[in-house]
Amino acid sequence: MKEKVDLLRLTDEELAFGVGVNRDVKFFEEIYNRFSKKVYNKCLSFVKNQEMAEDLTHDVFLQLFVTIRQFKGKSKFSTWLYSLTYNYCVNYLNRDKNAKMLRESVEMHETSEFVEEGNENLLLEMESKLLEIALQKISHEERMILLLKYQDDTSVKELQEVLGIGQSAVKMRLSRAKMNLLKAYKEIKHEQH
Repeated sequence: MKEKVDLLRLTDEELAFGVGVNRDVKFFEEIYNRFSKKVYNKCLSFVKNQEMAEDLTHDVFLQLFVTIRQFKGKSKFSTWLYSLTYNYCVNYLNRDKNAKMLRESVEMHETSEFVEEGNENLLLEMESKLLEIALQKISHEERMILLLKYQDDTSVKELQEVLGIGQSAVKMRLSRAKMNLLKAYKEIKHEQH
């Protein structure tokens, strides 16, 4: 029991290094216990199918076990794992033609989650249903960067790590995605009147 308590006291990064260096299964189990639900939820947001999301979650953790030595501690372990999960799911969707038909936007339960620092007043005024439709009309990549930023509250720095691009490129992609979302929203609104 003492060993379990010691594992609970370790940081995520210490656990990751324990798995990477020693291939310690107990450390890996603790990482799984801490992160499996978050990884599952992220996978589910991609595929919208519980069984498939469970399979993807298992695949991500298998990949994690194989690649964990690549974690160097330059970012938080949770950010690194998030990046691994995101990239795995995107690659899965891109290579599996049948899965492309299952792509749907992540439902936005609260429009307010989509707003950053009150400077996006037009986004606040969007009706939730129209927002979901507009999200489906923009590209998969644009939808994901917006959801990462506004729904999952991912920082620009974390987006840089997840996407493997510079800060200005992240800001440009966010800006373009917001512009295209607003354009899609306005077109939908216009069609209704």
